Amino acid sequence: MEVYTLVGKSGTGKSFHAMNLCKKLDIEAIIDDGLFIYKNSVIAGESAKRASTKIGAVKVALFSDDEMQKKVVSAIKQKKPRSILVLGTSDGMVDRIIRRLELPELPADSLHRIRIEEITTAEERETAHQQRETLGKHVIPAPAMQLKRTFAGYFMDPLRFFRGKDQGAAAERTVVRPTYSYMGEYFVAERVIDDIVTCLARLTPDITRVIYVVQNPGAESYRLKVGVKLRRGCPIWETAGEFQQQLEAQIEKMTAFNVTEIDIEVRGVS
Repeated sequence: MEVYTLVGKSGTGKSFHAMNLCKKLDIEAIIDDGLFIYKNSVIAGESAKRASTKIGAVKVALFSDDEMQKKVVSAIKQKKPRSILVLGTSDGMVDRIIRRLELPELPADSLHRIRIEEITTAEERETAHQQRETLGKHVIPAPAMQLKRTFAGYFMDPLRFFRGKDQGAAAERTVVRPTYSYMGEYFVAERVIDDIVTCLARLTPDITRVIYVVQNPGAESYRLKVGVKLRRGCPIWETAGEFQQQLEAQIEKMTAFNVTEIDIEVRGVS
């Protein structure tokens, strides 16, 4: 396994530029802030962005928890990536992560040790710093849908990277606002969920009407109750079950929320 490291001060854009670096050097996996990301999917770990304090975030990033460390080590051994990029704020930090995850160690003068200054301009680093300090924005080099189980309700803008003009590697990043930034939370308006339910119902021939949508959002989960009328003569149980599954998939895909419960109530036939 080839090991690369990307080192730079906090808020200089390491996570943002990691995807481009991986594409350029054909690196298959990333270790960033407690996450093991392999081929664009979060495989194991716990994001430091979810820690309640900065000290807690550092401990998560260093894989200090033995149980989590074992899970990540096991996942790496199972996936067997040909190459992996470890992100950190100093050489000492990335070396410590490499040892904790039982990765091949790098010599101090290895060409695989990359600094953020080598792949970015001063202007790019300053922009990243302003985004971090002023707006509390943090980037995770993985798609929003891959992070929904961990960050439900905390996304800054999970839709931007699917609808924007920027495609390719940039479209696979997600902006979040960590708990420890104390700058509030991100919410999707209830009207958005109502529209998703209504649109999907219109595409389901056996649903004739949506009577109500009751939402119960939370930081860790999203619960929903939907009342519908069905077409007379249709298989009621099968229709409701299929609508439930499709609704879960579409809400998670379009909002990145972690949908834990959807109750479908059939209020009549017509």
